Amino acid sequence: MDIRETVTVAIDALRANKLRAMLTSLGVIIGSASIVLVVTVALTSKRFVLSRIESIGSNLVWVELVQRPDKPQPLSYEMTLDDMEAAKSIPHVIQAAGTRELPMTVIAGGAERPVSMLGVTDGYQAIRRVLILRGRYLDSVDMEMRSKVCLITPQLSERIFGQDNPIGKTVRMGELTFTVIGVFRERAETLDLSDLHENSVIVPFTVMRFFTGQEFVRLLDVQADNAEDVPLVQRQLGLLLRSRHPAEAEYKVQTLNAILGIAKQISLALTIVLIVIAAIALLISGIGIMNIMLVTVTERTREIGIRKAIGAARREVMYQFLIESFVISGGGAVIGILIGIAIPVAIQMLFLPANLRVPVSGLSVIIAFVVSCSTGLFFGYLPANQAASLQPVESLRYE
Repeated sequence: MDIRETVTVAIDALRANKLRAMLTSLGVIIGSASIVLVVTVALTSKRFVLSRIESIGSNLVWVELVQRPDKPQPLSYEMTLDDMEAAKSIPHVIQAAGTRELPMTVIAGGAERPVSMLGVTDGYQAIRRVLILRGRYLDSVDMEMRSKVCLITPQLSERIFGQDNPIGKTVRMGELTFTVIGVFRERAETLDLSDLHENSVIVPFTVMRFFTGQEFVRLLDVQADNAEDVPLVQRQLGLLLRSRHPAEAEYKVQTLNAILGIAKQISLALTIVLIVIAAIALLISGIGIMNIMLVTVTERTREIGIRKAIGAARREVMYQFLIESFVISGGGAVIGILIGIAIPVAIQMLFLPANLRVPVSGLSVIIAFVVSCSTGLFFGYLPANQAASLQPVESLRYE
């Protein structure tokens, strides 16, 4: 008997028990679909985080002075507007802006609420790309004339003015009265790792001198040409500040890699959970294949005896049952892979925005197929070996 006839016999045996074969391959279907989905979820989450970071400013680098409450720090440690201008000369830097944050209370409508007043210089909007929901952003005239205008967050607007339009209304912070000219928010959630919060109020940096008496920059934002230049700009910015200030001053230069790191940890945890689920599903399916094939060998003992009596070799009987296991696992793998591909495509079409693509890895498809088929062959070997070891005379007498 040649291999073609062995394959035909194995396929005919499966066709005679279609329901059993389909139920046996169910675990393989779940396991292979899970493998494809694991990689898809990991790639999609990474792409989603990168798109969120890019919407905030993927090329963003910021630096702040490390505060030491245990010892006094001279004013020479503080960053200045001159430092900001010097930062613009760093290669691959296209924009720089400075901010200074000051805890304040805002009084409006007789109510007093704590806020974080954030003084910003020119270029802040270009770097941070804050989204203006109502009104307008600060312009050059506001900066030069030290206009007492401000922008507030929608959460702060609702707390102070309720559902009324806040544009043109006034709020009092300290001894100054500011006119609200805009409502803003960040383009993406930064997990409180940026200088913008729900209670932030943006004002011209030139107005901050009225409250502080100084024009020091507490946070220096720099925008690089592209994401690849961020590490170089980060390093050069640190060197620039150390060269312009006393050696004892310590500065913390950061990027949005912290957010990316958190997202990677979440993605890794989710990937591990899904891999465990896929492994369990494949293990259960392999055991199921082995049990069903052992039952099949018992049911077909007389058939095996007849085949051996008419000249079937031991290896041909083994190949027949291994092929049956391979077809069950391979067919389940194909169906599972198709499901694993169809689910992300359907989610993409129904729920996700058009600018976020769901990548399906070709490598995950190959791994899912190979692992699933290997599982079928591994767990199918014992039943196949048992069938091949049956003695013809004993098999023919089996009832």
